[in-house]
This record gives sequence, structure tokens and C-alpha cells, in this order.
Amino acid sequence: MPAVPPSRVARTSAWLFACFVLALLAACAPLPPRNPLAIWVPSKNFDIRKPQLIVLHFTDQGSVQQALDTLRTANPGGPVSAHYLIGRDGHIYQLVSDVDRAWHAGGGRWGTITDVNSASIGIELDNNGHEPFPSAQIASLIRLLADETARWQIPRAQIIGHEDLAPARKDDPGPLFPWSTLAAAGFGLWPDPLATLPDPPPGFDPWMAMTALGYSLDDRPAAVRSFHNHFRGTGGNTLDAGDARILYNLVGKIEQGDTEKP
Repeated sequence: MPAVPPSRVARTSAWLFACFVLALLAACAPLPPRNPLAIWVPSKNFDIRKPQLIVLHFTDQGSVQQALDTLRTANPGGPVSAHYLIGRDGHIYQLVSDVDRAWHAGGGRWGTITDVNSASIGIELDNNGHEPFPSAQIASLIRLLADETARWQIPRAQIIGHEDLAPARKDDPGPLFPWSTLAAAGFGLWPDPLATLPDPPPGFDPWMAMTALGYSLDDRPAAVRSFHNHFRGTGGNTLDAGDARILYNLVGKIEQGDTEKP
């Protein structure tokens, strides 16, 4: 019986090993969710979860590594996560797929969206809440926002802070966050300069304008504080004449569809 060439033995062994690996992977691969009580008759008429909103947070922790640990493990306050974390140096980390539901928003609502986790992308920024946000971090955020809004067709105006959707519970990303810098890059709803804004007409209701933006009025002082942090970079829980001018201007932008900046 003729001897089998060593090269042929090597090729056969490699082929058998490849078959073994493929079989192992096939055995381990998760199947699509199917109900065992039903007959699987697949349809092509479906799509994946499409986020409608982007929510910005600060981590309120000491370092990006501490934030990564918290967002990937069970922390004392319960498990939390986000789709992305951006370090102070501008590095972008992804923790949850865009098509999955991260646990970043908690209770709250924005406009008609009441399950914000299911309808949003959550982005955490490494910041303790008391310091300015570095330019490298904001530059990376703007790059990420450009990518996310383009890929998922999220309106560029639909970028809010955690405190906007949960004003009675949260204060992030806080009054130090540079919303105007984002607006200059074309992201987020933003008013024209306050000094140029006219007074609203008689009968204008600033509370109706707040709800038109998306704020819940369940706790009005808290909603005003969040509005002030976002649009004026200051505290206070009562609306003044400047707020009324800003609200009138913002509602006008919404009504005119002037929310998609190039």
C-alpha cells in the first residue's frame, strides 16, 4: 500500500479541524428567539429597534475606568449601562449595541416618549459634574453625534440631557455642559442670542411652550431648573421674561421645522 504524502495528511488534518470548529460554533450559536409553541414561518417584514433620541449624561465618578466598571457590573444602586462612554481625553468606548436597550435613563419622559431607554441612545461623559468638559471630549462627542444621527436618522434637535427627561431626579449633564458648542456644530435645539429675541405676543403661555419642547410639568420648579441648566447655564426654579423670550423663539423653530441644522 503506497504511503500517503505528508502534505496530503496535513491538508486532511486541517480540513477535519476546520469542520470540528465550525460544528462547535454552530452548536454554540444562539438561535433567533422563537416560541416553541408555534410553527416558525419567517417573514421579511420587520426591522430592528430604531432610536429616536440621544440622551447625554455625566458619570459623576472619579475616572473613566471607574465609570467603565460601574457601567459593566452590578453597582450598589442597581445595574446601569449606556451605549457609549467618552473619556476626558476623547476616547470613545461602546458598551451596548445601538440596537439593544441600555439602562441609562431610568424613570422619566420626554414629550410622548415614556420608555426612554427603549427609544434612545445613551452617551456618558467622564465628568464629575463640577468641572468643565475638555475640548477633546466634546470634539469626540460631536463626531459620535454626527455618526449616530446619520446612521439612525435621528433628528439633530433630538439631543437632550438626562435632567431634561427626569428633572426631579437628575442634574446631568449640568449647567457647565457646553450646549452652545454642540449647537454651533448643528446639534440640539438652541435659541438665537437672547439680546436679539423679541418679547412673545400677548397670551403666550410659557408652560405650554415647555411641554411643546418635551418637558414634563409634573414638578414645575424642577422642570424650570433643568431648562435653566440647559439653555441658560444657571439655576433658579421660576420663569422670567428672558425665559419667555427663549421659549417663544424655540417653539417658533419647532413650528417652522428649523431643527435640522446642516
